[in-house]
Amino acid sequence: MFATIFAQSYTTYTTTTTASSSKISLVLVLAYLFFLVCMLISMWKVYTKAGKPGWVAIVPIYNTLVLLEIVGRPWYWLLWLFIPIVNIYFLAVVCNDLAKAFGKGMGMTVLLFLLPFIGYPILGFGPAEYHGGPANMGWNPPQTPANPPVPPAPTTGV
Repeated sequence: MFATIFAQSYTTYTTTTTASSSKISLVLVLAYLFFLVCMLISMWKVYTKAGKPGWVAIVPIYNTLVLLEIVGRPWYWLLWLFIPIVNIYFLAVVCNDLAKAFGKGMGMTVLLFLLPFIGYPILGFGPAEYHGGPANMGWNPPQTPANPPVPPAPTTGV
């Protein structure tokens, strides 16, 4: 009799646990899909603001290449992003360059690096405008004037 009661309570307990864990799993999967869709839409908007096609945001690896182009970094930085530990530094620099490209400061860099699911929607849906890569971030090479000044002709002392 003891074995029957124990088996029944154990079975009931296991069934209840399985049912509740499947509900929790479903909620977690739906939350993950929600964040995924929000990130894709936000990245789509960021790429569109930068003058790139929005569909690039959904193509793995290629979206990183285009992001490097947006921030003005060379394509081979993608290789650095595959190396563990080193990629943390390079990702931080890319986040900083992206924030600067949209006229934002260090606060946006921190958001893009630590909380991208908050930073990208702010860039994508906010009033931020794309200002360009490093050429428009404060460093401008010296410009040669269109009509250079003509030196005065030497005078002869006659």
